[in-house]
Amino acid sequence: MSDEPRDKQLLHLVFGGELESPDGLRFRDLEALDIVGIYPDYASAVAVWKAKAQMTVDNAHMRYFVVHLHRLLEPDQQ
Repeated sequence: MSDEPRDKQLLHLVFGGELESPDGLRFRDLEALDIVGIYPDYASAVAVWKAKAQMTVDNAHMRYFVVHLHRLLEPDQQ
């Protein structure tokens, strides 16, 4: 076994859905949320987020988000 610490996984969730209002954060239908996936780092998550956001650019109510899961799992660590 190695004495070196393993790289921390900085997990990120990408999800989206249609909002009730373009300037709000309340979703129209929680059952219709698009849970895109969980990614091992921020760069990977942002790449997927950009692609999904670009696919829905014509719908002003549709939004995709990147959630820093690692911050939720270990809130005391930055």
